[in-house]
Amino acid sequence: MSTQIITATGRRKEAISCVRLQAGTGKIKVNGKPYENYFTTEAIRGYINQPLVVTSSTTSVDIDATLKGGGLAGQAGALRFSIARALIKKDPSLRPVLKNSGMLTSDARVKERKKPGQPGARRRFQFSKR
Repeated sequence: MSTQIITATGRRKEAISCVRLQAGTGKIKVNGKPYENYFTTEAIRGYINQPLVVTSSTTSVDIDATLKGGGLAGQAGALRFSIARALIKKDPSLRPVLKNSGMLTSDARVKERKKPGQPGARRRFQFSKR
């Protein structure tokens, strides 16, 4: 008996997440470590678990993720997005549930570039009349 492995990709800001999802007991590994060691904040872990909780598959799948680039928040967003995509590949009937909870929408917000003649993206140098 061979287990089916489903792959999916997610992006957020500068972070890229590649996920391998298969039937299992609910283990999540990120870059070879348990995800509790990689994401130390409880809020970020809850954010990542949202697609699994909404579809009630927290104890039925194992996830092996590879994360590159960005910071922890961006990586968490990319991981959440890729988990949601993988769950849909596994069971297309979960699509309406994930869609209504907003987990299939890519968050396209990225850091705005610095403009020439200014110290930042929006910040301006102090105006001096005299």
